[in-house]
Amino acid sequence: MASLGELERAVMDLLWAGHEAATANNLRDQLARASAAQGGAGHEGKELAVTTVLTVLSRLEKKGLVERERGTRPHRYQAVSSRADHTAELMHEVLGSAPDREAVLARFIGSVSEGEAATLRKLLGHL
Repeated sequence: MASLGELERAVMDLLWAGHEAATANNLRDQLARASAAQGGAGHEGKELAVTTVLTVLSRLEKKGLVERERGTRPHRYQAVSSRADHTAELMHEVLGSAPDREAVLARFIGSVSEGEAATLRKLLGHL
């Protein structure tokens, strides 16, 4: 799974937080509001053009993270999976690339909080 750049991550955060598909214009406006709330003028200090957001959405579509509704104009975009599903897939990919999965799992489990450990025990009890 490909990693996400800063603007790709910001767009995905908006899509994951939304409850319906969004247009590139809508996403650009949300990004501008978020940037203004943080005291900035946009990505890297510049106002984002809708074409920039469209380019990011196209890249995210190629990575399999968003899908485009082509039946309407302007096109609407939505996340293919939830943030939790995406994160779980990333974790599984990293774990799968480790030569010693048991050691990685042991290090991970050793670093979780008591609350997270309790959640893990509960979830494992349901298997």
